[in-house]
Amino acid sequence: MVATVVPPVQPSRIQARAAYVRVSAYKAREILNLIRGRSYAEAHEILTFSERAVARRINKILESAAANAEHNNGIDRDELYVSVCYADEGPTLKRWRPRARGRATPIRKRTCHITIIVDRYDSEQLDAIRARSRGPATTTSTTSRRRRVARSRKQQDADASGADATAADAGGADAGEAVGTEDADATAADAGGADAGEAVGTEDADAGGADAGEVTDASATEASTSEDVSEASTDEAGYPDQKSGDSAAEATRKER
Repeated sequence: MVATVVPPVQPSRIQARAAYVRVSAYKAREILNLIRGRSYAEAHEILTFSERAVARRINKILESAAANAEHNNGIDRDELYVSVCYADEGPTLKRWRPRARGRATPIRKRTCHITIIVDRYDSEQLDAIRARSRGPATTTSTTSRRRRVARSRKQQDADASGADATAADAGGADAGEAVGTEDADATAADAGGADAGEAVGTEDADAGGADAGEVTDASATEASTSEDVSEASTDEAGYPDQKSGDSAAEATRKER
């Protein structure tokens, strides 16, 4: 009797597949290249925040693969990663669009088949992941956070002290400006008093000049009056001389 060697049973791959997806294989491959080799959590985050419409469909396929791993193999989805993912071309739907002059152009509506295969990390990789998430990384993050908080507090204190110093300098400058303003006002008042004194002196000088002018005018008037009087007296004095001359002439004529 010949013994037959039975090959070991390979464990079935944990996968999920969507067929006849109404999107081209090229567009689906662009998103699949982003999640290949990523953990389940990272791949789910990338697909959630992607702006491509096909990312929502691929995210559903990833969720289906993770649910298959939990239900069929009892593996936690946090221990899974995307080992293989690809998109095969499906049948193309032919349509036609009418154009000018009786022509028609073809419309090709592409389809594809998307397959995602997930696998479990080995024990060493899981230990390393758990050590990074719970061990020194957490301590380092806590320490760095404390350092950032202390640095921000120091910066705030420095800013507050600088603001106080600036306010004090501004207050001193305002006080100096106020003193300078008071000095300027006093100087202006003194200048105003001097101007008033000069104005008063000028008014007095003008008044004195006016009085002197009036006195001069009065003297000139009196002088002119005296001249008129002297002229009048001279005329009056001349008349008697003329009369006396006439009388002398008459006497001489009589003698003759």
